[in-house]
Amino acid sequence: MIKGLKICGISDPKTLNYILNHPNPPNFIGFITNYRKSKRFVEFEKLKELVNVNKKDVKFISVLVNPNDKLLEKIKNLNFDYYQLYDVGPERTKEIKIKYDIKIITALTVSEENDVIKYKNYLKISDIILFDSKGYHKSESFDHNLLDIVPNELNKMIAGNIQIDDISNFKNKDFIIDLSGSLEDTNGKKDINKIDKLLSLFAKI
Repeated sequence: MIKGLKICGISDPKTLNYILNHPNPPNFIGFITNYRKSKRFVEFEKLKELVNVNKKDVKFISVLVNPNDKLLEKIKNLNFDYYQLYDVGPERTKEIKIKYDIKIITALTVSEENDVIKYKNYLKISDIILFDSKGYHKSESFDHNLLDIVPNELNKMIAGNIQIDDISNFKNKDFIIDLSGSLEDTNGKKDINKIDKLLSLFAKI
């Protein structure tokens, strides 16, 4: 059974408000905090304003690629429940988790089995392990069958160009599902209609 749903790459108040007030909101919402190559990147002042809302029961995630201390100090008081860390080793991850008293999602980018088994290095540190593609901001796919070696009891999330219509394929899997690019229009902006379709579909699974 799917354990949860995350919508990533939210960058404007209208879309955020729509999601938070939807009858079937997701469990998590992600905000691109420091990866400027992404079209979903949010500048700090805008981000500070964007996340300063009543989250209700939704958890807010700051998506970070190898963040430095200066940035972490800058965002430490923002309204986040998790830091989602890309390209951060186990020791640095532990350091960030302890210093900022924050829950951690370790993001592993996958193209082969050796990438998957890196989760073992984070078992005692991270709260969730995210298995994503190597594409970062490009919404690329990877072979999800590679994750068959991951134990059921691991608290895990899956991303990598997952489409709305793919959701039913995961109904017997114990993953948190993470979508972003498939919820956008041809201009790369989040599409309210697609978000509604996703949330309504997820509520029925």
